[in-house]
Amino acid sequence: MTQFLPPNLLALFAPRDPIPFLPQLEKLPHEKHHNQPYSGIAPSSACVCSQDPRDAPPPPRAETREERLERKRREKIERRQADETELKLWDPHNDPNAQGDAFKTLFVARVNYDTTESKLRREFEVYGPIRRIYIVYNKRTGKPRGYAFIEYMNIETVLYCD
Repeated sequence: MTQFLPPNLLALFAPRDPIPFLPQLEKLPHEKHHNQPYSGIAPSSACVCSQDPRDAPPPPRAETREERLERKRREKIERRQADETELKLWDPHNDPNAQGDAFKTLFVARVNYDTTESKLRREFEVYGPIRRIYIVYNKRTGKPRGYAFIEYMNIETVLYCD
């Protein structure tokens, strides 16, 4: 049946050249002669066994499941207490990062990354005079994070923006 195929397809069925014979480079593993016979761990364990067991360090003690759970519970309680003490010491009126009046500030989420402060001002100035607009940026990359804070001059404006 293949005799009816065109020559370009017959070339696909042509046998390849035989694999050339290469002489063996070295002996097989079972034919090699070792100068030293195989031995167990006895020669190396002789130096370990000659030491005094009282001089050996104690084996490390692993904690049990109950001890691990108890340790994690204690750590969680300590973290919670530390957070509570920080919360008691925090004074929002003396925070250097906080600016403006929180009751006059409007939070705007899902802001397009291409939106500028002037676009926000144009859209939200309809509701009242704006004191300040703060668009939040990523400190590392400098790109906007997608939300902003708009501080109005008076509190009534914020109440009627909804």
